[in-house]
Amino acid sequence: MVRPSKYSPEFRSDVIALWRASAGRRTFKDVAADLNVNPETLRTWVRDAEGRPADGGASQGPEDELARLRAENARLVKAEKEWHLEREILRRAAANFAREMK
Repeated sequence: MVRPSKYSPEFRSDVIALWRASAGRRTFKDVAADLNVNPETLRTWVRDAEGRPADGGASQGPEDELARLRAENARLVKAEKEWHLEREILRRAAANFAREMK
């Protein structure tokens, strides 16, 4: 039987929001120490809020991984096309400014 949590759902959501606001600047250990919470408890709350499995994603099946990789590939292809378009616009603008300077 699971022991009921001594932390309220409101407290958990506030702690998760605080962690997200300070992510990149402070560690789980720092934030947890300020709030008198175990760092692993905080890490579990954040992981659960993000919908990731506890083992870091290793429990996904091959189909899930393939779908994730295909989505990532599509995102990268789109980003590359946008990058090429931006580069072409900048190349044309530089050529235009060079013509005006002559």
